[in-house]
Amino acid sequence: MWRGCLTALVTPFRNGELDLGALEKLVEQQIAGGVNGLVPCGSTGESATLTHDEHIEVVAAVIRFARGRVPVIAGTGSNSTAEAVRLTRAAEEAGASGALLLSPYYNRPTQEGIYQHYAAVAAATKLPLLLYNIPSRTASNILPETIARLSRIENIVGVKESSGSIAQVIEIIASAEPGFTLYSGDDVTILPIMAVGGGGAVSVCSNVAPRQTVEITDALLAGDLARARRRSADLFPLVRALTMSFEVNPIPVKTAVALMGVCAEEFRLPLTRMAPGNRERLEKVLREYELV
Repeated sequence: MWRGCLTALVTPFRNGELDLGALEKLVEQQIAGGVNGLVPCGSTGESATLTHDEHIEVVAAVIRFARGRVPVIAGTGSNSTAEAVRLTRAAEEAGASGALLLSPYYNRPTQEGIYQHYAAVAAATKLPLLLYNIPSRTASNILPETIARLSRIENIVGVKESSGSIAQVIEIIASAEPGFTLYSGDDVTILPIMAVGGGGAVSVCSNVAPRQTVEITDALLAGDLARARRRSADLFPLVRALTMSFEVNPIPVKTAVALMGVCAEEFRLPLTRMAPGNRERLEKVLREYELV
């Protein structure tokens, strides 16, 4: 399946509406930077504040802009199984290469409920599906045994793992079906997760520094751990500024993309602009990397 660096795209807005011109510019920059795939409408894409029609429009636009040069794995998750089915089918009709499904949030389902949710979506589409495990946002963890069980469903092909537990990562890799791919869901864990057998990353940082992020995943896929360590150390101050600050994702990364002149510095409530002091610190880091 897909390997390497997949970018979790921000969704540009202007005057309260989608800014598809800025989105096209971002897609072109990503492809020029060598990323291995694009993931619209995930957490970084502010999917929680998109209407269903906007969600479908963004996915279709990214597919159109990519023109088959890289795969597009559409974020189609929901806390409602019926809504997740609808969004996934729409992505399939638009020509997506696959779909990434956030584990149901707020409901706090049992492990059996999580299994049945994903199994229902898988039965409703022919698309390859990635699970997305991020307990800090969903209030539930997809346990390794549940992921192993889901990996036996033919078109569930991988998981974006953001639990923060390397022990869980190792257990998933050991217990899942052959060919099932685990992706790092946090830039700071790309090195350790891929070092123990992960196949790539769904990256936030690559919105801003695609080529540098790709260098890390390429080195790890090639088995060059020393080079990956060097590249990770080089990029860490930027990763920290974008994903480990006091501001929640995607506020820092979208602010960075805006400072780079790609899109407006616009969010939808309840997300707000960065606090002035944090924004100044972020801009300083971007200058150090010669990105602004």
